[in-house]
Amino acid sequence: MSSSEHHRGAGANPPNRFLHTRRAYDPDIADLDPADEPATRTQFIPDLTQSILSRNDSPDVGFTWSANPYRGCEHGCAYCYARPTHEYLGYNAGIDFESRILVKHRAAELLRAELAKPSWKPDVIALSGVTDCYQPVERKLHITRDCLAVLAEFRNPVTIVTKNALVARDVDILADLAQHRAAAVCISLTTLDPALRTVLEPRASPPAARLLAIRRLADAGVPVGVLCAPLIPAINDHEVPRLLEAAANAGATFASYTVLRLPLAVEPIFLDWLQRHFPDRRDKVLGQLRDFRDGALNRSEFGERMRGTGAAADRLSQLFKMSARRHRMDHAWPEPSTAAFRRVIPGQLELF
Repeated sequence: MSSSEHHRGAGANPPNRFLHTRRAYDPDIADLDPADEPATRTQFIPDLTQSILSRNDSPDVGFTWSANPYRGCEHGCAYCYARPTHEYLGYNAGIDFESRILVKHRAAELLRAELAKPSWKPDVIALSGVTDCYQPVERKLHITRDCLAVLAEFRNPVTIVTKNALVARDVDILADLAQHRAAAVCISLTTLDPALRTVLEPRASPPAARLLAIRRLADAGVPVGVLCAPLIPAINDHEVPRLLEAAANAGATFASYTVLRLPLAVEPIFLDWLQRHFPDRRDKVLGQLRDFRDGALNRSEFGERMRGTGAAADRLSQLFKMSARRHRMDHAWPEPSTAAFRRVIPGQLELF
């Protein structure tokens, strides 16, 4: 097994729902067992898209515009709701999602062109609207940092959600934007247990590193909060009070959460993960999850899919609200301002 194969999140490769044919192993005619196949190495594939901004019309997602420098995610979280998006690219939502990473090398160039257009009306842009903009390869490629530099040049507001402490590398740019009330960062914090993080989010930053990133951002004046997502019944939901206490002590001032979602191919991938890592809790986890989803494992209705419904959802909501209030994290998410936006035309000097 290659070093890049260690710590994969998915153990299953469900077939792509858009493809009519798929590879299968027949022991009667094959001369190679799948277990003996070469390890899957991560590939970084140029994404030649000609646009960078995506418009969101979902009523329960708090942004209109997003930019995603990467498609697919090396963090390898088995629960990731974005996995099925890889099927649109001809890949599967399992190992392919975390080992076939499409890279938008021209992201910053495309973003600058969009913001310079007279038709662009200043608005908040979310980085990581789908996949994490600070996944491991960002340390080398700096695509997200280049995008932030463009946003700072135009003073266009940005929000970031990430589970990688690498975001603190860009504290200089974020602090500059924050001076104009044009930046906010949300660190995804799901557990304080390093052992659970290893199997839950294999290639994401350890909890201690995320808390340190919160501290660095807060000390620089960047509004920073936490997103406990997802909360998984009988796995990490009991950590809510400790998660918010640790985040508050690090300098976070707002918090939110979502309950585990299992859309499309995410369900078999997560169920396989659960059986491999927590077979003794499998029935308990699924039983409690059904309590959030009216007896189903997943519901996709807007307004319900993020938090669930019923008594179980109400209990978790109350626990989260009480914990947030106790640690003075019950503030609304900051609303970055567009007031300082300035349009920068390539080749034209800025007029003051």
